[in-house]
Amino acid sequence: MIRLTCLASISLLALAACNEPEPAAPTAETPGTSPAPTAPEAPIGSPAPAEDILTSQGWGPLRVGMTVAEVTAAAGPDANPDAVGGADPATCDEFHPARAPEGLRVMIENGRLARITVARNATVKTDRGFGVGSLATDIKAAYGGGVVAQPHKYVGPPAEDLFAWTRGGSTAYVTDPTARGVRYEIDVEGKVSMVHVGGPAIQLVEGCS
Repeated sequence: MIRLTCLASISLLALAACNEPEPAAPTAETPGTSPAPTAPEAPIGSPAPAEDILTSQGWGPLRVGMTVAEVTAAAGPDANPDAVGGADPATCDEFHPARAPEGLRVMIENGRLARITVARNATVKTDRGFGVGSLATDIKAAYGGGVVAQPHKYVGPPAEDLFAWTRGGSTAYVTDPTARGVRYEIDVEGKVSMVHVGGPAIQLVEGCS
């Protein structure tokens, strides 16, 4: 009788084990890696997205290298077509697109967007948070060794030009068409008077020349 009872207990245990759910199969992950974190949603009332920020590549819908037609489609035609933007507009021209923020101008060289400039009452800032009125000392502190200071062509210190190249930069004059950077023009008060972003054209000191 005892032997039959034992056998019955063993059978019940085996049956219960068969009915247990199988453990979930481990997910396949590359050894030494972890799942990518999920970025939190932006809270209501957060600052404007990156579309309204100047970078070495451009601003909003405008990107260095665009054709005139693409610039016009993205930001509107010349808001003041009667103004003279360059001595030879076919080679180089500057204008304010109708739908661009106040104080923003584009430079077109040989039919392509070469640089974007903000000045005067412009409120657009770079991806480092600097714009017209920012202090040169703050820019130097933020960029550290990533900024190159050069003397201003017409005004003595503290006026200067601060270059922050993101690609193809040099302390000498840059001619590489693929180079990209930001130039902060500093005035006699040590503040930013203009910001230029784009290719080698950011080095031009008198508009198209």
